[in-house]
Formats: sequence, C-alpha cells, structure tokens
Amino acid sequence: MTTLVLHRGSLRANPYERWLADHGEKIVLLASAEQLALFGEELPTEAPYLHAEALTGYDTGPHVAERAAELVERFGVTDVVACQEFDIERAAALRERYGLPGQRPGSALVYRDKWRMKQAAVRARIPVADHALLRSADDLGAFADRHGLPLVVKPRRGALSVGVSVLRTREELAGWLRTAEIAGPDGEPQWLAEVFVEGSMCHIDGTVLDGRIATLWPSQYQYALADYRDRKGRVDIALDTADPLARRLVAFGERVLEAFGGPEHFAFHIEVFHTPDGGLVLCEAASRAGGAGVRDVQRVLFGFDPMEYPVRRQLGLPVDAGERRDPERLAGQLLFTKRPGVLRALPDPAALPPGVVKYTAYAEVGQSVRDASHSGDFLAAFVVTGADRAETEARIRVAEAWFRAGLDIG
Repeated sequence: MTTLVLHRGSLRANPYERWLADHGEKIVLLASAEQLALFGEELPTEAPYLHAEALTGYDTGPHVAERAAELVERFGVTDVVACQEFDIERAAALRERYGLPGQRPGSALVYRDKWRMKQAAVRARIPVADHALLRSADDLGAFADRHGLPLVVKPRRGALSVGVSVLRTREELAGWLRTAEIAGPDGEPQWLAEVFVEGSMCHIDGTVLDGRIATLWPSQYQYALADYRDRKGRVDIALDTADPLARRLVAFGERVLEAFGGPEHFAFHIEVFHTPDGGLVLCEAASRAGGAGVRDVQRVLFGFDPMEYPVRRQLGLPVDAGERRDPERLAGQLLFTKRPGVLRALPDPAALPPGVVKYTAYAEVGQSVRDASHSGDFLAAFVVTGADRAETEARIRVAEAWFRAGLDIG
C-alpha cells in the first residue's frame, strides 16, 4: 500500500511522516522545487518515504500532472493526498483516472473553478455578487456599462489573491485589458468579473470528517486580502461565541457545504462579505484548510490541525476530534507581508508579549528582502490567543507594537 503526496509548501509544516506514523504504508512525494527553496528545506530521504522528488514550474505546469501519473503507475499507488490549492484538481483527476478513493473532479472543480462555484451558489440561492465570465475584451466593458465601477477581475482558478485587481476607473480598465490574456492556452476563458462588494470580509473554517461537520467557526479579517503590499499589520480574529454575526455565519457556512458537497473527509475555507446593511454574500470557498495562520488559529480553537485529521481519515486512520462544539478560547493572527530592503534588525523572540502562542519570522537579519508577491508572502506571523475577542485583539495590538519597535528594514 503506497500513498502519493502532492505537496506545495513547507514540508516542515506538514510532517506527513509523523501524521502517518501508524499507517504502515510507504509515501511517494512530489513537491514544488520553488517552495522547498523558499523555505530552505530538503527532500526527505528516510522511511516511510519510498521516493521523493521536486519539480520546477510546479504551480501551473502540465508536466506535474503527467509526472504524478507516472509515479502512480510506477509505485502502484493506492491513495493520493493533496492539501494545497494547486493540487486539488490534480489529485481529483488522478483518483478518477485510476479508480482511487477520495475527492473526484465534480466537487473539486466546484471549489476551484470560481465560475462553477458561483453557478452552484446561484442554484442553491446563496447570495453572490453579480458576475460574468470574460470571453472577450468587449465583455469587460459591457459588464462595466451594466454595473458601473469599481469592479473586480480575478483568475478563474487563482489562489493567494494573485491576479486579483480592483478596477476603479475606465483608465484602469483599459490598462488591465492591454496586459491580460482573456483566454488560457486551451482557449478557455480564464477571467471572471464581479461587482465590487462593500463591507468587511469574514471567513468560515473547519473540517468535515466521516461525512459530517466536525468543526466550523467564523473569523473576521480586518484588512483587504488583495492589498497584500499594505505595510500595516494584517489582523484576523475569531468571533465571540455570543456574537449574533457568528451564529449567522455558522448557518451560512453550513448552507455552502450542503450546496457544494465534497468528499468524506476534508478541510474547508469559506470567505464571506458582511455588507453595511447586514447582508452576507459568498466570495469564495475552498476544499482545503485556510492559508497563513488560519490552521494555527484552528488548532487553538479546536485542539487539532485541520489539515492533519482529514488526511488521516482519508487513509482509514483514527482521529480524536470529539463531538462538534464551540471554541472554549478565541485566537487570531497578526501578519506582516514582506517589503523590499535589507533586514537590519528583528525584535528579540525571547521577549514575546503575553498571549503569543506562535511567532515566525520568514527572513533573517542581514538578508535582502524582496517585495511581497502574493497574499501569503510573509515577513512575520503571529498567532495570539485570549479569553474573548476583545482580549485577543488587545494582545494582538501589543504584539504589533512590539514587532514594529524591534523591526529595522529598508
């Protein structure tokens, strides 16, 4: 019995050998060379890894799926594991092709293809922004004529806010059209236009295990996701259990999961606009754990990694998730994206402020840092916990001031 793991990101943060230590199977790993280099990591060489290799051009290259199929056949793979956004469709296609268990293309595409996602939401009467699939440059102008400006354009199968643009003027619209490729290499439309939705962004995260919701709880971003070059600390905090908005978001998340479906075991991340008039409008949903520090916040809220448990259950291993419940403590995250310059100083991690349960710096003193290239390109990240939302936010602000006082970059 052999498991193929498709992995983009840090292997240190996803220790499959520990997660599956009691599995008794071999692991074949196909990873991103760029991501391993980014995190300064090497491919594993010891058991239970039977084979491990890394490919360049991992995110979008068709050669990745081709090589994965070769590995399935060469090693007699019986399961395919995929936890990151770029691997969801690849893994589903492999399972379909070779008759392997797990998520298939039907539900994978609903969570990956934003056009299909919006159509599924409309069928289920879940509110979404007015939108259009762009088949030609004229479609964008016509959409702006109907709905006005600003509007949002985003890749149909994007991730990490890469390519998302808010067009506020006709000049910006024309400029975007001059550089955008409306159709992909296969001739299919690859861009979606949406009406700009005013309001704050919330997200609902959790896990489905054995076909049932095991955990589900909402948080609220206090920043704009697409503005990832904002030099301020980006704050994101779970909502209080007594907050009426939390209860509305819980019900909203349940509706989305019921409408979109999914495999027996998976993590989910659902983004929702909370509009000034109190409405809830679906932005996007994904059948994987949230990025940045969302996983760490979920660990504080519910006591386990939302990426680990679905992997274990997919492979038939036991987990101790317990009964579905509200969180007993709250948590939030504080993120600083990279900015260009030489990093001359960082604050002393031995003097972390109260409530900080995790602090990670993604650059070293003396290093030349480039500007952030996507919403997950961090300089530093904190996970902070508190008895309630107010205490958590107060502690986050102390951590923000501590970091700023000790940071010297330029």
